[in-house]
Amino acid sequence: MRVLVTGGAGFLGSNLVGKFLDEGHRVVVIDNLSMGRIENLAPYQEKDGFQFIQEDVTEQSAFDALDDDFDAVVHLAAFKIPRYGKALDTLQINYKGTEQVLEYARKLDCKCVLASTSDVYGRNPELPFSEENSDSVIGSSKAPRWAYAVSKLFDEHLAFAYQEAYGFPVTLLRFFGSYGPNQHLTWWGGPQSVFINAILKDEVIPIHGDGSQTRSFTYVSDTVEGIYQATVKPEANGEVINIGATTEITILELAKKIKALSGTPGELKIEFVPYESFTGGKYQDVMRRVPDVSLCKKLLGVEAKVSLDEGLARTIEWQRQVTMGDAAA
Repeated sequence: MRVLVTGGAGFLGSNLVGKFLDEGHRVVVIDNLSMGRIENLAPYQEKDGFQFIQEDVTEQSAFDALDDDFDAVVHLAAFKIPRYGKALDTLQINYKGTEQVLEYARKLDCKCVLASTSDVYGRNPELPFSEENSDSVIGSSKAPRWAYAVSKLFDEHLAFAYQEAYGFPVTLLRFFGSYGPNQHLTWWGGPQSVFINAILKDEVIPIHGDGSQTRSFTYVSDTVEGIYQATVKPEANGEVINIGATTEITILELAKKIKALSGTPGELKIEFVPYESFTGGKYQDVMRRVPDVSLCKKLLGVEAKVSLDEGLARTIEWQRQVTMGDAAA
């Protein structure tokens, strides 16, 4: 196959590129490097079948530069985390980028795999979250925290509308807490990234609320396997599929676990940050988040294999090397 990956210099994208190339496929990456890093793609620069194009997927020029010979498009480029603002960027970038990608897939009449998010389930209290049976429970429109979830819900509906109108297959993937090498080292990368960074530097860990909110974290190789199989298998066509691990852990326990696995001296330093202290006191958190992954197992034959302890240990070691390298520089 020849595959176009948007956002391919980012965390998931760069790991997915390696998977496609290892399996003998050809890959073209589009990324504007606003959040992705060209260093993430360094291992592939000299490989046959790899090409990188620095363009913005919200612009038509990004697709005008292509030769229109692709079997599938995997759309990972997105903007997120309006926790501290930037809701307008989140809504506009995600809509414009997805529309451009879907238009391009329509033109080529090729499969389109789009990254969605577990955030679309919102505040639904019933677990685990099922693609078919769990409703989206979104909070107030005055809370900018929901801009990302709403943008991805719109993307999902837009994708299925394109599939109905034009006949090419789409697949929507809802990710749950992916982490691992190449993750962004800020909140963009998730709480585990921030916690690891703080612990390695003997700094205070900021925990929103009281830390009792839970998440399910998925090691990057398991997420990538799900994306890969969803791209190559026709069984995924026309489906929404959860991709994630099912181990549930509180954010406070996550901080304690990372501290123990890091082997760093001293006590764990934590600062609890009240929700009322940011976004004008309008932040609304999701208190529990666990996927139903039965459809992923059935259609893709994929199940998370890397335990949380093993995945965190690998990620801590990778982040330690990155942190030491930055410090040396």
